[in-house]
Amino acid sequence: MQKTTTQLLENPELLGVESQKTLKRLSSSLKTTAKDSWNELQLRLEQQLPVLLELYLSLYGDHYDCYYQLEQLLKILAKSSAQRPEYLRQQDNEPQNWHKTSHALGAACYVDLFAKDFQGLTQRIPYLKQSGINYLHLMPLFKAPEPNSDGGYAVSDYRSTMPKLGSMQQLAELMQQLHQQGIKPVLDFVFNHTSDEHRWAEKAKAGDAEYRDFYFFLTEQERDQFAPSLREIFPEIRRGCFTQDKSSGLWIWTTFNSFQWDLNYANPAVFNAMAEEMLFLANQGASVLRLDALAFVWKQAGTNCENLPQAHTLIKAFNAVARIAAPALQFKSEAIVHPDEVVKYIAPEECQLSYNPLLMALLWESLATRKTSLLTESLRKRFAIDPHCSWVNYIRCHDDIGWTFDDNIAWQLGINPDHHRQFLNQFYTGQFAGSFASGVPFQQNPVTGDCRVAGMLASLAGVEKAEIDKNPTHLQHALQRIYLLNAVILSIGGLPLLYMGDELGLKNDYSYLLDPAKKDDSRWVNRVAVTDKQLAQATTTDSLSGQIYQQLQQLIQTRASLPVLGSGTTEILQDHNPHLFIYQRQLDDKRLVAVVNFSEHPQHCESLSGPLWFDELTVQKLPAGPLQLLPYQVLWLSPRPE
Repeated sequence: MQKTTTQLLENPELLGVESQKTLKRLSSSLKTTAKDSWNELQLRLEQQLPVLLELYLSLYGDHYDCYYQLEQLLKILAKSSAQRPEYLRQQDNEPQNWHKTSHALGAACYVDLFAKDFQGLTQRIPYLKQSGINYLHLMPLFKAPEPNSDGGYAVSDYRSTMPKLGSMQQLAELMQQLHQQGIKPVLDFVFNHTSDEHRWAEKAKAGDAEYRDFYFFLTEQERDQFAPSLREIFPEIRRGCFTQDKSSGLWIWTTFNSFQWDLNYANPAVFNAMAEEMLFLANQGASVLRLDALAFVWKQAGTNCENLPQAHTLIKAFNAVARIAAPALQFKSEAIVHPDEVVKYIAPEECQLSYNPLLMALLWESLATRKTSLLTESLRKRFAIDPHCSWVNYIRCHDDIGWTFDDNIAWQLGINPDHHRQFLNQFYTGQFAGSFASGVPFQQNPVTGDCRVAGMLASLAGVEKAEIDKNPTHLQHALQRIYLLNAVILSIGGLPLLYMGDELGLKNDYSYLLDPAKKDDSRWVNRVAVTDKQLAQATTTDSLSGQIYQQLQQLIQTRASLPVLGSGTTEILQDHNPHLFIYQRQLDDKRLVAVVNFSEHPQHCESLSGPLWFDELTVQKLPAGPLQLLPYQVLWLSPRPE
C-alpha cells in the first residue's frame, strides 16, 4: 500500500486514473444516494476527486483502511448533496467573489447580546440592511455545557443550538431569510476539539475503542514525547496541554481547557465525521465557516504542534470536500499566530478569507505611539495575498488584543519588541501617564506583568476616559480616532468587519465582575448587550452614538461608490513624516491614495504634493502644494485633471 500510495502521489496521471476507477466503481451507489443532485455532483467529482484523493492519501495513505474510509467519505458527500436546499444549490453555481466588491461589509455579534435569540435577530435584519451589512458572523451558538462552555467554543453537539437562542430549525430559517436579504451568514466551525460532553467523548470515556481513537488517550510515556515542545495556552488555568482521565488514568490532549478534548485527525474516521458536520452546517445556510484554532489541528512528536504542514493539507482536504458538495461555502482562517504563519493559510484552495490580526494590532500601536513606522514596514512586507482571497480587516472583536508583530522588523526600527509590548499593555490598560484608553488586562501574569487587552472600541479609543474627565477636547480626539480606524479598515483592501455595538460607540460593560461565572474572564467587558434604545440612537443627531454611527455610514456609502476600494490592488507607500500612514489602491486606470494622520497635531505630506487631488470624503478639491492634514484626519484622494 505504501509503495502504491507513493507512486500515486508522485504521478498526477496515475492519480487521475485511480480517481476515475474509484468513481466508476462507486457511481451507481453514489447516484442512488445523491438523488436529483447527481448530475451536478458527478461533474464536481470528476473535477475535484483527483485533488481530494491526493490530499487524502497524503494524510492517510499509510492506514490499512484508507480506501474504505475514502469510500465512506464519498458516500457522505453524496448524502449531503442530496440534502442541500435548492436555494443553496443555485448559489453553488454562482461566482464566489462577493467579498471583492466595494459594498461588501461584515459584522459579527453574539445572537443573545445583539438580539436575545434567533427570532429577535430576524427582527433586526432591517437595521443590518440599513447599516449596509451583507456578511453576518453569528458568534458561537451551538450546544455547549455550562459552565464549561468556553464562551461556546466547547461544542457538545454541532447539530443543536443553545436552547435559549432557539432551535436548529429556527437557525436554518433565519439564515435563509438573511440570504434573501443579501446577507451572507457566517458560523464558527470549532474543529480542533469538542466538549468532553460530546457524544463521541462520552463513548470514549465509557471505553469504546472506536471513539477513544477520535481523541488522544496517552500513557505518561506517550504524553512525554509531546509535552516538552508544546506551548501552554492557558497556564494560569492549568499547566501543560494534557488532562488525566480519572477512570483510565490515561492522559487526554487538551490544548485549551481540560473540558475541550483535541480531536485526533491522524484517524481518517475523524476527518470523515467532521466533514459530515461541516457539510451539515453548510446545508443549514452558512456561506462562510470560521475555522477555529486551525493552527493546532495536527500533532507530531518533537514539534510544537502548531502550523504543521499536515494542518494545511487537512484544511485543503476540507476545502476539496466543500468544492464537491457545497461549492458556495468559503473558509475564514482564525490563525492568530506569527505574521509569517498567518499568510500561509490564505489561498483559494485553503482559506479564501483570513482575519488580519497584524493590521488590527498595529493600528492600535500607531495610535498609542503616534508613529507609523512599525505599521508601514510590517504591511509593506505582509499585506499582499492571492488576488482571489481577502483579508477580513477588523478593529475589535469578541476577543482580546494580542500585540502580534514581527520582532525582527521591530529591532530593525530600533524598537525593543518586549519592552514595546509592555508599553502597549500599560498604555491600553490606562497605566501609562497620558493614556487615553480604558482597556482591561486579560490573562495578566503577576510575575512578568505580561497580558493582553480587552475593551470596546469606544473605551480603547478614549471616549470613556474623556467622558469621565469631562474633557470636550479629549472627547473630540476620541471620536476622531474612531473615525480614523473605521476609515482605514474600509479602504485598505479586504472585507471590513464591524463588531456590533462598536458602530454605536458602546463602552465597556463592567457588570461581568458581578457574575461568578464571568468575573475571571475580562473579555466579557467587550461582550456588550445592545438594546432597542441604543439602536434607536443611530438615527439621532444629538447623541454620541448617532454621531459615531452617521460618520461611519458616510464612510460606508463613500466606499460603496468607489469600485477601486473593492477589488483594487493595495500598495503601502512611504513618507518622511513619521506620523502618516499612506497607501494606494489601483484598479485598471482608477487610483485612490489614502493618507492618515495618526497624530493629534496637524501634519503635512511632501511626497504627494505634485498632482492636484480631490478628496472623496470631504468632496473637495485640494490646492496644489504639500498636503495639509488636520489632527487625526483621513484623506481619500483621487487624482483630478489639471
